Amino acid sequence: MIDQIKEIMKHNESQLSKYSCKSEDGVKLREEKEDIRPMFFRDIDKIIHSQAYTRYIDKTQVFAFVKNDHITHRVLHVQLVSKIARTIGRALRLNEDLIEGIALGHDVGHTPFGHAGEKFLNNIAEKEKIGYFCHNAQGVRMLKDIENLNITVQTLDGILAHNGEILLNRYEPNRNKTKEELLEEVEKVFSIKNYSKEIKPMTLEASVVRLSDIIAYIGRDIEDAILVGTIKREDIPEEITKILGNTNAEIVNTLIMDILKNSIEKPYLKFSDNIFEALMKLKTWNYNNIYRSKEARKNLDILEEGFYNLYYFYLNKLERKNTKINENMSLSDKNLYSFVNSKKKEYREKTDVKRIVIDYISGQTDNFFLKECETNLNNFKI
Repeated sequence: MIDQIKEIMKHNESQLSKYSCKSEDGVKLREEKEDIRPMFFRDIDKIIHSQAYTRYIDKTQVFAFVKNDHITHRVLHVQLVSKIARTIGRALRLNEDLIEGIALGHDVGHTPFGHAGEKFLNNIAEKEKIGYFCHNAQGVRMLKDIENLNITVQTLDGILAHNGEILLNRYEPNRNKTKEELLEEVEKVFSIKNYSKEIKPMTLEASVVRLSDIIAYIGRDIEDAILVGTIKREDIPEEITKILGNTNAEIVNTLIMDILKNSIEKPYLKFSDNIFEALMKLKTWNYNNIYRSKEARKNLDILEEGFYNLYYFYLNKLERKNTKINENMSLSDKNLYSFVNSKKKEYREKTDVKRIVIDYISGQTDNFFLKECETNLNNFKI
């Protein structure tokens, strides 16, 4: 009976494409007792029950200080990526479980205040001479080292390689990548500048998530920018809209259908040349008119000062080596020490205290970060 249920849970994997990654191909970092769930299906459960996933609810996508409930936050973005990626994956007969796990987990390493926070933490890491900070590698670190979850190598690889800021016309996976090579890549991202840009995913499913990331944000960010008054729809150049469309729905549909047209029964994913050219132009246009806009960059100078000062505030606390909690401590101190004390012994003993502080800040939500700054830093106010 149990074996029959296990086969049912695989959801007709025998009908998947020869280029897909099957459940039996899944590789764990360590041995684990099996249950009725296939490996990648189980990854999804672990990710959505993780604390890092819970904190998506209050993390910035683009606009951090806009009082509008319809603005996209990180929690919605990962769901949009998941839906788009599963649409492509189903049409190409790929493993939707693996796709969903990667998509829902791909941004768990993101900092408070999005890419601005990521830049600030990377600058701190460089200044402190402990390497670099990249949200994709931090996502792997968050699940594997900080929350100590036994996620498959294929899902972790997809999270590491998801870099949606790098747009390619053709996505072809490195199918020969091993577990050892993946772990080496994670370390290199933290130790070699811009190494993240060199990484290719090991599965076609991860490639689907990677391109779905940009499909999910490129048009949605336009809708958000229109909603907050940063741009007008008619501002988008006609040379782009006549090819891709000028609404999120049109852009998403155009890009998905083009990928499917060029990728069915192939070992790679590909855009048509004219679609890719238009998408590159739109991406550049978004950067110049949305991501570098006054509204998107609001309060960044204050936030940058907050990141640096809060980092040194925490570092001073942890360098004292005493993380014992007592009832007379402030709530801020209790939270910091609880973070450290809850980690496995290997993490506490082998992780540089400076990296621990960066781990702690990177996991914070926008509101928690602001409250910590207001509580612990003099004259901090937004």
